[in-house]
Amino acid sequence: MVTLRRTIQAPIRVYRRYISPIKPATCRFYPTCSAYALEAIEVHGPLKGSWLAAKRIARCHPFHPGGLDPVPPLQDESAEKDSAPAT
Repeated sequence: MVTLRRTIQAPIRVYRRYISPIKPATCRFYPTCSAYALEAIEVHGPLKGSWLAAKRIARCHPFHPGGLDPVPPLQDESAEKDSAPAT
């Protein structure tokens, strides 16, 4: 799982290091989409993290206001079961 995570993060890191500095900063979100993708993959794993990153990139267009958009926290499934109302 760790190697898959690193494999998916590698192109993002290359983009951040070599391609992103070429153009001026234009990201309408904080954190930037690439930082968001790295964090989402780290927190949620390669599959869900990539899905969250793709959804974030899809929102990056002139008609979306942007702003603060942190990675959602990891939800513990056992905590959700404990908080369910008893019937």
